Amino acid sequence: MIPPIARQFVAGESAATALEHARQLNDDGVGAILNLLGEHYDDRADADADTDAYCTLVGDIGATDLDACISVKPSQLGLNLGEELFRENLARIVDTAAETGTFVWIDMEDHTTTDATLDAFEGHVESYPSMGVCVQANLKRTMDDLERLADLPGKVRLVKGAYDEPSDISYKGHDRVNEVYRDALAFAFETFDDGVAIGSHDPDVISYAATLHEEYGTPYEVQMLMGVREDAQRELAADVPVYQYVPYGDRWLSYFYRRVRERKENVLFAARAILGR
Repeated sequence: MIPPIARQFVAGESAATALEHARQLNDDGVGAILNLLGEHYDDRADADADTDAYCTLVGDIGATDLDACISVKPSQLGLNLGEELFRENLARIVDTAAETGTFVWIDMEDHTTTDATLDAFEGHVESYPSMGVCVQANLKRTMDDLERLADLPGKVRLVKGAYDEPSDISYKGHDRVNEVYRDALAFAFETFDDGVAIGSHDPDVISYAATLHEEYGTPYEVQMLMGVREDAQRELAADVPVYQYVPYGDRWLSYFYRRVRERKENVLFAARAILGR
């Protein structure tokens, strides 16, 4: 059973509870990005099982009027076992999504997965444009990756980056990462026609995105995590599309631990949620 503190960040252990959470979000004008928790599988049976679960979830979403989509992790679909398996399982999900018109996001993991993730995205998005991929501004390669993605349909989710990457391939320091994030955001708004997703809780970043939208007219949305600044999510949804990243499943413990550990402010968010402040 998920304890109360973790339920601030995880929408239960079943797809049914996640879909119900999505329904509640929609009632508040917020969309849902559903993610079945799981990653870094070394057993094909686990990767195949989660792929089956995603295909079922896509069908469930398609049978409703929910404003909801899914987001998958490459290592969850078998990337640790080989790029071929990852692409095979991703293809199954995308083919199912195409039948229901469900949007598919591909999460980005650490730098060792970047090439395989972008290659898989490129391999599908031309035939199924209702897809998006995440890129991390703290990697020094990201501007080159954005230039590559600018020639493709689909959306890009831009995040600052949560992985502790080697210093020779990544930017370090809060101020430096913020600077390169803003540069990448400006490039994306100037270049991408299909839309940009702002994966950030930072009010300054969200305000900057609104300014860029006024300048370039590029469609955009704001994406935030479940349990973090939820009042702000509902308020923002009155002016711009907002989507909440909604994890669920029985592998919740490592996700919850990472959410709290990677950002000091998440500890405060969790404490405030428990105290009802």
